[in-house]
Amino acid sequence: MLGHCARIKFMVAMMLLSGTSFAGSAFAQAPRPNDVQSEVELLKAENALVRERLRKMEEQQQALLEQVDRLQRLMGGGVTTAAAQTGGNAPNAPAPPIAAATGSDDHYQDGIIIWKNPDDAKVPFLLKLNNNTQIRYLNTLDSESTYTDHLGVVRDVHQRNDITVNRSMFILAGYMFNPKLQYSLTVWTSAGAASIVVAGNIGWRFNKGLTLTGGYTGVPGSRSLVNTFPFFQPTDRSMADNFFRPGFTQGVWANGEPLKNLNYLAFVGNGLNTLNISANKIDTNLLLSGSVWWEPLGAFSEPGKSRQMYDDYFASKKSRIRIGTSTTRSREDRFSETDQSSPDNTSIYNSDGVLAFATGAFAPGVTVNQATYKMWAVDGGLKKSGFSLHGQYYFRWVGDFDADGPLPLTSTFDHGFELSTGAFVIPKTLVLYARGSKVFGEFASPYEYAGGLKWYFLPTERVWLTGEVMRVHKAPYSGAFTPYTTGMTGWVPMIQTILAF
Repeated sequence: MLGHCARIKFMVAMMLLSGTSFAGSAFAQAPRPNDVQSEVELLKAENALVRERLRKMEEQQQALLEQVDRLQRLMGGGVTTAAAQTGGNAPNAPAPPIAAATGSDDHYQDGIIIWKNPDDAKVPFLLKLNNNTQIRYLNTLDSESTYTDHLGVVRDVHQRNDITVNRSMFILAGYMFNPKLQYSLTVWTSAGAASIVVAGNIGWRFNKGLTLTGGYTGVPGSRSLVNTFPFFQPTDRSMADNFFRPGFTQGVWANGEPLKNLNYLAFVGNGLNTLNISANKIDTNLLLSGSVWWEPLGAFSEPGKSRQMYDDYFASKKSRIRIGTSTTRSREDRFSETDQSSPDNTSIYNSDGVLAFATGAFAPGVTVNQATYKMWAVDGGLKKSGFSLHGQYYFRWVGDFDADGPLPLTSTFDHGFELSTGAFVIPKTLVLYARGSKVFGEFASPYEYAGGLKWYFLPTERVWLTGEVMRVHKAPYSGAFTPYTTGMTGWVPMIQTILAF
């Protein structure tokens, strides 16, 4: 093929040289006048005309040669791609460029396109990489070192002053054999929790209104668990949200947009949080959860991974609203023998910060083996011209206890809220935000408030740096992913950066 292109170039050059010779011959045969001065003037005019024609012919030649080069590159790319699709084993054949496979030099399409077969390929295939990485400095040294629970037991408060890669999630996703057959593989790591979870999903997209998927996911009992992470106004979920919300488990779910701007997610799974629970410990009870949200004024944000973000990064002058509700019910087991005082099930805390399944959580020396968790939440969000507001209210019931001794109550009821707001003081660059949350609990009423700034230091909503100071009073929850530890009371500074592409 390269020899064929060289012959094309040679023929183009010969044609142009022939044209030049013909022009020179034509001028050479032109009649000359007897007057020497006139002849000189005529020759000057002819020379100028020849030079002009030669210049134009050189431009035409250059354009033709450039066109031949482009054809050569296109023909070369076509042969390489065809060889790759047919499994050709030509010696020393170059690897097919991704641009030829994707049809675009831009490999970033809401994630990095590693490979995409052409639409008319025999085997449809897409492989895309996404990543969420969070680095955090956290200082809780101002907190008191102990707290007292509702039974008068003095408990330690774990203090922190560390820098951690709090989360790093690598997600490989796409489709295979059919664009409707979707898959994802997530490697979810946390240096703070010293944990690694590998989670896989397989789904079938019937239409815009229905996709069925099986695998690992967040239980959709709170807005923060429905495709919003990590695009909150702060970087982390609030104290109240962490206290009330369910966690992550394996299950099957249906989701879609059956009506314009009306979305749902219905889920059946193993329990509130079974990431680190082996199958032989998981009980036979299944969890039910679901969420519905409506965006009556149009899409809450731009399409893509950050579609549910709380910040109004794109600063549309049109108001956008999101209204939603979520609910969850699960019969929970402590996943541990009664002679083990610390349970493996760490998904339910009492409002005084004690694990509900820990021995002595409700009465001295008594252990709850099973309990029923029910939670309902309503949420709303507003964005306009760089301003944003988000709130959520929670109601939680825990009861139907199965314990190894008498308890002073048959159930507990806790409720509370979170509220956050932010505004861009420099468009698409700097946000000032404030947030707060509170729990009105059976045994205690903890709260928090905080303020901070978020700096989008590159022209994208996918990477930012936050600085925040929060005041916490008797945190009712502890989690290595979060900045909270049970009983914490004091001022807490944090600096965090997120890359979420």
